[in-house]
Formats: sequence, structure tokens, C-alpha cells
Amino acid sequence: MDTQPPDFARLAYDSAPTGIVLTEQRVIRTCNVTFALLLGYRVDELVGQSFRVLYESDEEFEDIRDIGLIMLQQTGQYIDERLVRHRAGHGIWCRFRARTLVPQAPLERVVMSFAPINDAEPITLSKRERQVLELMNRRLTSKEIAKQLGLSPRTIDDVRSRLIKRFGVRRAQDLLGRLSGRQG
Repeated sequence: MDTQPPDFARLAYDSAPTGIVLTEQRVIRTCNVTFALLLGYRVDELVGQSFRVLYESDEEFEDIRDIGLIMLQQTGQYIDERLVRHRAGHGIWCRFRARTLVPQAPLERVVMSFAPINDAEPITLSKRERQVLELMNRRLTSKEIAKQLGLSPRTIDDVRSRLIKRFGVRRAQDLLGRLSGRQG
């Protein structure tokens, strides 16, 4: 008979229904099994890796860094929805929560959680579709998205239209709702 008491904290951490990860300067220091499985990895394959592994490109990795920094500095927390990259290359739409442990240097040490929103088939998007979708999720207009990406508003409208058609919805708001698991 095993006389060793169970490590309940570790059991709860690894069995949590949400992916949990601790980073220091955007490098994964520890994560639970749920987080690793969500992304198609083993825990030991992620520990020590840059958070870059979650994003399609270096540009996307750099752009996402500054999102929420002010909120982390002011409140210590940040919440959004974002598309992260599975090891197989497809995207996973997740509810993302972050809590910094060092508000004056918000990326120094951060605890994050990732919960998949849409349990349907994996999402495969082009780089441009990912960019537009992320900015739509931040409630930017086509003109604002175009300005940020250095494109014409018509190009952004074309991308939005393709996404709306592809996901079988009528409006951009319905598209975000579909990806969030809420029907529009």
C-alpha cells in the first residue's frame, strides 16, 4: 500500500479543464498537461520554448506582445479571445486570460490560461485572414484594420466577406459569435 500522500495541488493543476502556463519573458517555464494537449505537444516539449511556437509567424508573435500590456500594468490582468497555433498547423480559437505577477514589468512573469471556444473542426486560415480576424475581434472597423495593416479598406472588406461566406454567417458579428461558440 502506498503511504505517500497524493500531491493534490499538482493533480489539480495537471487535470484542470483549462490549459495553464507560466511564462517568464515569453518563455514557457511550466505548463499543465491540458495546455500541452490543446496544442498537440507533451509538457516536456513545451517547457523552455518561446511562446513563438503558438503563432504562425514572427510578425504575429511580435504584434500580439503589446496587446493588453497597458491593462496588465494597470490591473494586473488581461482577457481576450485569440487564435493560437496547434502543432499540426491549424488554429484553435481560445479564451485567453493573463495575470502578471510583476505589474511594473508585465511580461517578466505571467500566468495564463487558454480554453478552446469552438469544439468544431480545426480552423485553418491564411496569414491575412488571421490578421483580419484578430483585429475584427478587437472590434476594429474595416478602415481601422486597413490602416493598421497598410492595406485598402476594400481589401479588408474582401477578406471579411470570404470569412463570412466560409463560415456560413450573415455578418461579421455572427462570424465572431460562431467562432466563440455563440450562434449569431
